[in-house]
Amino acid sequence: MRTLLVDHPLVTHKLTLLRASTTDNTTFRMLADELVTLLAYEATRDIRVTRTEVTTPVGIAPGVKLAAPGPLIVPVLRAGIGMLGGMTRLLPTASVGFVGMVRDEESLVASTYANRLPTNLTGREVFVLDPMLATGGTLVTVINTLIDRGATAVTAICLLAAPEGLAKIDEAFPGENVRIVTGAIDDRLNGKGYIVPGLGDAGDRLFGEI
Repeated sequence: MRTLLVDHPLVTHKLTLLRASTTDNTTFRMLADELVTLLAYEATRDIRVTRTEVTTPVGIAPGVKLAAPGPLIVPVLRAGIGMLGGMTRLLPTASVGFVGMVRDEESLVASTYANRLPTNLTGREVFVLDPMLATGGTLVTVINTLIDRGATAVTAICLLAAPEGLAKIDEAFPGENVRIVTGAIDDRLNGKGYIVPGLGDAGDRLFGEI
């Protein structure tokens, strides 16, 4: 596994506002959307492309275009939906799949309740959207599913990450084909599996408590 910590003042600024308990749901959604676009810019730096040429008004210019098959974006429900707009702003032609995961609050084990992914992902790059990399259990399950279906490379974009979650991903995927892109690596997890200092429950802060 590779980890990219996006050390940029705008990322840190928006994360600071996200963390504040006084930030309301509407502002939280807006900030998360903007932050994801910044993280996605870095996450797609090495996206696969093919060389091409275009005709300008005065000549021929070399360039590149996204390689086929195109990338797949996979938000992890429900909180990952709040990151989708910021990602598709950069990759409007990408396909979108969905995985629904729920975590048992006592055992902290995640289980799948929805799966809307292509059966064959051979040769495709996949970008997984999950705001919080806490214990790592959810991402391990999702990434295993994607790799089993043939994904060439998987990049998970997370607003925040905990050291325990990063260690779990690294243990499960020691190679170079899995990458975590995050805006911050926080101190630790508490006894309930929440990131400290974190920003609370990302789903509740995006969409309200259920």
